[in-house]
Amino acid sequence: MLSCKEEPAVIVNKKALKKEALNFREKGILSIENKKFNVAFYNFNKSKITFDVLKDSANVVYNLIQMAYIQQINGDYYGSKETLTEALPYITKKNVYSASINNFFGIADKELSIYDDAIYYYKEALKDCTDIISKQNPLNNIAAVYINQKKYDKAIVILDSLLNQKTLNDKSLAATKARIQDNLGYAYFKKGLNQRGLLLMNESLSIRNQIDDVYGSIESNLHLSDYHAATDSKKSNQHALEAYNTATKLNSIDERLKALKFLISNNFNNQGTKYAQKYITLNDSIIKIRNNYKNKFAKIKYDSKKEKDENQKLRLEKAENLLVIQTAKYQRIFLILGIISLFSLVAYLIKRHKTKTRLVEIQTAYATETRIAKDIHDGLANDVFNAITFTQTQPLTTENSKKTLLQNLDHIYSRVRGISRENSNIDTGPNYAASLKEMLSTYNSTNTNVIINNIEKINWDNIEDEKKVALQRVLQELMVNMKKHSASSLVVLKFDTNSKSLLIDYSDNGKGCEKKQIIKNGLQNMENRILAIKGTITFDTEPDKGFKVKITLPK
Repeated sequence: MLSCKEEPAVIVNKKALKKEALNFREKGILSIENKKFNVAFYNFNKSKITFDVLKDSANVVYNLIQMAYIQQINGDYYGSKETLTEALPYITKKNVYSASINNFFGIADKELSIYDDAIYYYKEALKDCTDIISKQNPLNNIAAVYINQKKYDKAIVILDSLLNQKTLNDKSLAATKARIQDNLGYAYFKKGLNQRGLLLMNESLSIRNQIDDVYGSIESNLHLSDYHAATDSKKSNQHALEAYNTATKLNSIDERLKALKFLISNNFNNQGTKYAQKYITLNDSIIKIRNNYKNKFAKIKYDSKKEKDENQKLRLEKAENLLVIQTAKYQRIFLILGIISLFSLVAYLIKRHKTKTRLVEIQTAYATETRIAKDIHDGLANDVFNAITFTQTQPLTTENSKKTLLQNLDHIYSRVRGISRENSNIDTGPNYAASLKEMLSTYNSTNTNVIINNIEKINWDNIEDEKKVALQRVLQELMVNMKKHSASSLVVLKFDTNSKSLLIDYSDNGKGCEKKQIIKNGLQNMENRILAIKGTITFDTEPDKGFKVKITLPK
């Protein structure tokens, strides 16, 4: 009898919902201004869900773009691409939103070093721009990618044409003009036209100082530090220190790391150890913070979806109960029987639905955890960025620079294969010696014999946990380097101690190399770790006489 009844409609108060959605959106905008990114992401997500109920596509897209922007600020580039992809079905025509989405796709791929894809998206954004001014940003971004790809001629053509546009004479576009000048000057410098490049970069910095473009001045100082690095270390350090201080005030982590690399490379005021310590601490800290943001953004999305489903279910149940009450007035006995049957059926369906919902929640939670693990696994942007920075700061025409770049790329490759092990916690407790020995023994093979002497004789309980972690990381890098490059058949690691120090001698019978060919930057990571814990590390090698390393750590 009840099977022919229409399903109750859920009445939506559109005016109240729109007010609620706008309120969430305004809270999100205010939270971004105050750098409360978790709160901003939550409010934009709530606004997006509410506008979706109202079928307001434009506001749904706006909120998704803001969410992707927040994810990119916090280094979650893969997550931002997922959010941008979620916006694509809502785009019905080419407009400012489609241009913005493509531009953010380009930014994400640029930061992930997927340069060809980045250029593709920037060009798609360019197609959706309707005037000369709006085209300047994607064109400048394309040129920046060309610089990263060392396609300096292509970058110069684009930037030079932008700089010659009369619209840039407008005072309101002074910041844009300064940015273009800086990039053009940097491209000229990288191409070898130093004087022309220096003139443009200095003009750009002057404009940025005049208009109080504090953030833009960081990039100018970094470029000028790079320019003077090879010829005038004093000027290079001045610009690097200026960039570092400004980036610190603005809490701009990536720029602080770039500046520290110059100060470390130039050994500013003989404080290499101090800046190396800062670099490692800051780099480790930002990785943890960005991974935490990734997890929080994913959880906000998941919790919001769950809440939306539950609210929809409650609205439907409320409407069904109202219908039952109204029907009960007219159908008396027959309706009572029907209601009893209906409630029995509903109870069964609810129980079945809860069972299915629980399974879906478990599967969703597992999928979320898996995706988070993959994000962490794929989070190699820092290592790639370091390699890119090296290509920007060192002349690649020399053989040493080429070899150092190859070492960096080899390190990235080994990081990809060993990321899970490298990011796992190191047991610094009573089992440390056994764990370290097990790690070193994994490099034994039919072609290579690894001999480990006296590791058990060391009183590891007297060694600080921080030093244990750093030592294991350095030895792991040494073994990876041996596996990749030395062609050794025998490796010996000897552990020893005296009243003040822990001593580790590494030697292999590999092919070795000329001492002058040991490129400092290629071993920078190991040196930084040892310097950070106030130790020393020395390298000794000759062609066909193997490779030796001596590490000394204070107790």
